[in-house]
Amino acid sequence: MKQLAGIAEIKECRADWRRQGLTVALVPTMGFFHEGHLALMRRAKTLADRVVVSLFVNPMQFGPKEDLASYPRDLARDRALAASAGVDALFTPTAEEMYGGGFQSKVVVSGLSLGLCGASRPGHFDGVATVVTKLFHIVAPDVAIFGEKDFQQLAVILRMVADLDFNLRIVGHPTVREADGLAMSSRNTYLSKEERQAAPCLYRSLTLAKSLAGQNGPPQKTVTPREIERAVTDFIEENPGFAVEYATVVDRASLAPAGKIDENSLLALAVRVNGRVRLIDNAPLLD
Repeated sequence: MKQLAGIAEIKECRADWRRQGLTVALVPTMGFFHEGHLALMRRAKTLADRVVVSLFVNPMQFGPKEDLASYPRDLARDRALAASAGVDALFTPTAEEMYGGGFQSKVVVSGLSLGLCGASRPGHFDGVATVVTKLFHIVAPDVAIFGEKDFQQLAVILRMVADLDFNLRIVGHPTVREADGLAMSSRNTYLSKEERQAAPCLYRSLTLAKSLAGQNGPPQKTVTPREIERAVTDFIEENPGFAVEYATVVDRASLAPAGKIDENSLLALAVRVNGRVRLIDNAPLLD
């Protein structure tokens, strides 16, 4: 596996593969790999001849009071894990490499980025869209793979690719979970032992929501999205220190609050744990 830090280097690598007629898959990441990342990499291996994984903790998507400085990093470990997953090139640029030289541009996907995480993290999705646009131009992949845990991010990227006519395919990969249901995330390492034991309440709340919506048979009564949101919020906040930032039933396509429960309804969650750790999760209510 090659590790390349320069834009010119990864472009030349991609050009060499193009001359050989090889297809390329891109997995954008911020590193500190876990099984969820590795699942994306293995999926990428099935979709293209060569796999590039970008590892870049993107300062443009962090707010002034967020965890940029403390975001977990371990390049040597990540390099070994990526190699074990069969990655062909690990792209590890610095912030100066990506944004140096008087950088002044950004990409904005206005509608889909406003609610949910966008409401409490202004500018976050501008940073995501901008860095992903740069990666698409630098790596020129035929396909890019994103996890569905960050459902709003995936929706923003899909919209951007369609609107700006990028010549590549976006593939969403189902959320990868721990044995107790907690969605895998690099930020799970911030949780104390007690917080980690309680954190699967997010997954259990999604199961509760599905049951209320009639996932496993007709519900006992007609339930509204707002009733599901209240039930989920109450369930999660029974755990000391867990505060729901949002628990919203949305339409999967528009991400607008749903007026009724149907096959397009998705429950999206963001939860603060003792004000330190922010966890997100989601699930369709009727599969």
